[in-house]
Amino acid sequence: MIIRDYKPSDCTNMAKLFYDTVHTINAKHYTNEQLDAWATGNIDLEAWNCSFLEHDTLIAEVHGKVVGFADMDKKGYIDRLYVHKNYQRIGISTALVNELEQRARKAGVFNFETYASITAKPFFEKQGYSVVTENKVIRNGTELINYKMIKY
Repeated sequence: MIIRDYKPSDCTNMAKLFYDTVHTINAKHYTNEQLDAWATGNIDLEAWNCSFLEHDTLIAEVHGKVVGFADMDKKGYIDRLYVHKNYQRIGISTALVNELEQRARKAGVFNFETYASITAKPFFEKQGYSVVTENKVIRNGTELINYKMIKY
């Protein structure tokens, strides 16, 4: 596995990975209606690209294939963390989060925050994050539950 910096040419592959991961991996904790609201399949690639360029965005590759990605803003907020449905539980998320946190620490950021899905909550707990509050988000008129989590 290689962890590398994001390139704008990655964005289309990331959008597909995001959709497939949400609709497969998160299906055990969310209804079809919630999954469709969360990942519609209609991502504004230009907006995503701008966001990824503003953040510290990392790509995980295996044999040249994008198998995961994560991004963190300059304040230590992990916005997105997704791993390909066929590459779960082999350390990709851990590698991405560890690298983002290490880079943030070098930049003087020592507190981290994210909003984790029901599915991702146990992963973040293993990484030392604690739940601050349960959060209800409305996406496309549908309520989703996630958790505000912080690591000091």
